[in-house]
Amino acid sequence: MSDKIIALVDGSAYSASVCEHAAWVAERSGWAVEVLHILGRRETAEKADYSGSIALGARTALLEELAELDAQRARLVTHRGRAILEDARAILDRAGINEINTRLRQGDIVDTVAEQEAGAEMILIGKRGEAADFAKGHLGSNLERIVRASRKPVVIAARAFRPIAKVLVAFDGGASAHKAIAHIAQSPVFQGLAVHVVTVGDASAEMTQALHTARATLEGAGLATETSTLPGQPEATIGKLVEDASYDMLVMGAYGHSRIRSLIIGSTTTAMIRTCKVPVMLMR
Repeated sequence: MSDKIIALVDGSAYSASVCEHAAWVAERSGWAVEVLHILGRRETAEKADYSGSIALGARTALLEELAELDAQRARLVTHRGRAILEDARAILDRAGINEINTRLRQGDIVDTVAEQEAGAEMILIGKRGEAADFAKGHLGSNLERIVRASRKPVVIAARAFRPIAKVLVAFDGGASAHKAIAHIAQSPVFQGLAVHVVTVGDASAEMTQALHTARATLEGAGLATETSTLPGQPEATIGKLVEDASYDMLVMGAYGHSRIRSLIIGSTTTAMIRTCKVPVMLMR
């Protein structure tokens, strides 16, 4: 299947929002939706080695019971995965999406997404996983891994979906920011939306020219576009702008190539995802 959206669902509070965002994208683009639920290796029936040197009698019976419990747990996890996919399909059906494919896979989530993304236009994932209600200050453990590994735009769904009309682009003049502008100009998803391209910091001649080029590209694609240069720090300034001006989506470049650098100085990307209450689309 080509021209598809990959929607990753895990049964968390964000799964319904992921499906609703996927339905919105599919309706605007005509792309099919492929819903993935991935069972980690620990969740499925790995043949645990309880042997040691197996003795007779009570110990043998206990080992057999433990093995059966593992098998039962694996069956329950699989049944739950299928139920999650059925719920996701129901949300997409209600939204009127016709081309829906659901897949239950086993393995590492990053490896699985890499295998499936070849024909995909976009990947959608929730901001947090199954522990969302207990870890509101933290992002999902797999989110950064997927963003760093994926070659496709990744949309991180907010907890609740709302129709998207106004898009804010955080523009730093880098390669991923220019790639984001080109993607917005070419994608059917953004047609008819209002786009505001913002850079935070000094209004250098180089940045002013880059903003002018970005605006020309977007207006050339028929998009209503404005540009601004604002003072301050990106995390605080952009986060406040999203909230105060009621933007519906934030688009920005993804993580840099150096994980060590992010650990040392912190990541603007992570901060924006954590604080913004709207979906965030990341471009590498």
